[in-house]
Amino acid sequence: MRYTKSILMSAVTAATILWGSAAFGQDQSAKDFVNKATIAGKTEVILARLALKNSQADDVHTFAKQMIKDHGEANVQLASIAKSKNLSVPTHIDAKHRAVVESLRTQTGAAFDAAYAKQMVADHEEAVALFKSAASANMDPDLGAFAQKTLPTLEHHKSMADALAAQHTSGAQ
Repeated sequence: MRYTKSILMSAVTAATILWGSAAFGQDQSAKDFVNKATIAGKTEVILARLALKNSQADDVHTFAKQMIKDHGEANVQLASIAKSKNLSVPTHIDAKHRAVVESLRTQTGAAFDAAYAKQMVADHEEAVALFKSAASANMDPDLGAFAQKTLPTLEHHKSMADALAAQHTSGAQ
């Protein structure tokens, strides 16, 4: 009897630890997603505003305006979901993304257009991968639904960025 009780207590303890670990892992992946997606979205808006200033090309301006609209809306939606889950939302971009902004800030004209288009391709490849992972991950259902809903827009942005890069390759150095 004592042996059975000991085994039962061990099983309950193990189940509690495993359940707690899974919940922590789920919570941590939600925090990581919110952090990465927020920083990426904020960076897209910053770079798009820079494009409106540093580019003279109509297609770059059109693309940039679309990025400001779509990423601005997604940023607001993500922040709302995150706050409802008591997850912190970054207020600033990180050092890695600031370096990208600074590297583009110094360029203008055709060189800017080529560098911006190339960066948009890279950024949207990362964003699509992040949102695909979040949409299929076992994380918070609201965040997963947000990722699933936003993914087609990001995939469209990626194809737009590919077309933009194809038009602006000669200015790259």
